[in-house]
Amino acid sequence: MQLVGVSHPSPSKAAEFQAIDRASALGAIAAARQAGVRHFIYLSVAQPAPIMKSYQSVRAECEAALLESGGGRMNVTIVRPWYVLGRGHRWPYVLLPMYWLCERIPSTREGARRLGLVTLGQMTQTLVSAVENPSIGVYFVEVPQIRRGTVLA
Repeated sequence: MQLVGVSHPSPSKAAEFQAIDRASALGAIAAARQAGVRHFIYLSVAQPAPIMKSYQSVRAECEAALLESGGGRMNVTIVRPWYVLGRGHRWPYVLLPMYWLCERIPSTREGARRLGLVTLGQMTQTLVSAVENPSIGVYFVEVPQIRRGTVLA
């Protein structure tokens, strides 16, 4: 399971995304492949999104490397939250009414659901579910599934 990344990501941390997120993920993928790991869980980010382009770019590159390196031998679960609410990360709660409204408007519904906020508890439950229910092949876990706390469809 690859969970390493820059804490409190922001657009100003592009160099850190390369040095920490990219390097750690590519190293973990290579090590997993070499060790014959059969199931790899990668914590990525919801894509596409209107902000955090350098963060998304690094995560997308790592997803591609993971998919290429699996070569059918390594099963992959990619978890894609947008923003995780938790201790020290509560300011986005003020956005919840906007999300509620956008989920009801047809033209903004898909984006609001894909880029919805999830809680730390939902993330923990989802990651535990990913460990307990290894994927066969490649499986993406998006925000709606994270909100249910499961990797099962």
